Amino acid sequence: MSSESYLYKYRLRHPFLHQLVHRVNWNINLKTHFNPKTDSIMANAINWFEIPATNFSRAVEFYAKVLGGELHKQEIGGIEMGFLPMDGEGVGGAVCSGDDYKPSAEGAMIYLNGGSDLSEPLSKVESAGGKVVMPKTKISDEIGYMAIFLDTEGNKLAFHSAG
Repeated sequence: MSSESYLYKYRLRHPFLHQLVHRVNWNINLKTHFNPKTDSIMANAINWFEIPATNFSRAVEFYAKVLGGELHKQEIGGIEMGFLPMDGEGVGGAVCSGDDYKPSAEGAMIYLNGGSDLSEPLSKVESAGGKVVMPKTKISDEIGYMAIFLDTEGNKLAFHSAG
């Protein structure tokens, strides 16, 4: 199946992608229609995310290999957490293992930053024990590229990059 077919398939199943294509126009409209006295806007729609794991060590090793950096591990309130590497401030996340964390390929999909070219972390997915579900696929010139993968725990995630 071609990359275009994958994109079409996932665009139909994930309304987010359909909306993402129109994001550039929305941002322009937001700048001209946003009233700071009456409207409020968040800096990010996401503040934090957690990727569930049944085998914490295996999941931490997978993300360390794929993302090319160590995960800081800590137990908080009976939950094992492996904080994903990131530069500076911004939205962060962690691999988490505990009673209430159940991996799933269903539900919301998290798009991880693929750097300047998502081909690099994507090329490490299968050797680290995951599976590429959708290869690097162009969304649009303005938005860039995406790819979807399953991690070692069965979670479905994606990478995004400009190039």
